[in-house]
Amino acid sequence: MFTELNGDNAAELNDALGRIGFRRSQNVAYRPSCADCSACVSVRVVTGEFRPNATQRKLIRRNSDLTVTACKPWSTEEQYALLQRYLSARHPGGGMTEMDEMDFADMVEQTPVDSHIVEYREPGVDGRVGKLVGACLTDRQGDGLSMIYSFFDTELDNRPGLGNFIIMDHILRASAAGLPYVYLGYWVDGSQRMQYKVRYRPLEKLSRSGWVRFDPDEQDQAIRDVAQRDEPPLPVELASMFRK
Repeated sequence: MFTELNGDNAAELNDALGRIGFRRSQNVAYRPSCADCSACVSVRVVTGEFRPNATQRKLIRRNSDLTVTACKPWSTEEQYALLQRYLSARHPGGGMTEMDEMDFADMVEQTPVDSHIVEYREPGVDGRVGKLVGACLTDRQGDGLSMIYSFFDTELDNRPGLGNFIIMDHILRASAAGLPYVYLGYWVDGSQRMQYKVRYRPLEKLSRSGWVRFDPDEQDQAIRDVAQRDEPPLPVELASMFRK
C-alpha cells in the first residue's frame, strides 16, 4: 500500500500515516499489505521510560567518544562509500547493492519532511574531521524520531554492536528533546534477523486495537531468541524503490 507525500501538508500526512504503521521512502509512504498475512508489525520505543541495561550502558560508554552530527539531507561520497561497504558485508546480493550514487542521493535528498543524515564520526586528529563510522537517515515526526535506514562500519573490532548504539543514541536524544517515541520500522516474530528490535524496553507494537506494549514474558522470550546481528534485511517494498 503506497501513498504519495506531496504539497504543503506532506509532513502532517507523514506524521499521521506513521502513527498507523506506514514508513517513508523518498516522497512515498508505504505499508506492507499482503493477502492473508500480517507478519510485519510496526514497533516503537517509549523513550521517556527507556533505561539501558548493563550491556547497553557498556555499549554507550564504549562509543561515547564518537562525534554525532545531524546533517542536512545532502548525500556525500563518504556516506555512499560507507553504505556500499556495509551492504557488501551485511546484505550481499540484496536489492540495495544495485544502488549507484544517484540512487543514494535520491534516497537521502528526496524528502518532503524534516529529515537529517545523522553522522557518527571517530575523534579527529590534528584538527581534521574524524572517520565516518556510522550514519542514519532519520525523520523528525511530531511524536518522535523515525529511523528510516542506518548503516555503519562492520569491520571495527573495537566497536562491536555499533548498529545497536546508533539506535540507543536516537532513543536517548529523542527523550532529551521531549519526543516520546523512536520508530524502528517493522518487526516479524520468528525472524532472527529482525529480533534485535526487541532489545529495547518499553517497546510497543501496532495491533488492530492500536499501539500496545509487549507482554514482558513475550519480550523476554524474544530477547532470548535474538540472533547476533545488528541489522535486518531491507523490506522488499523499500529495496525495490531504489532500483531503476
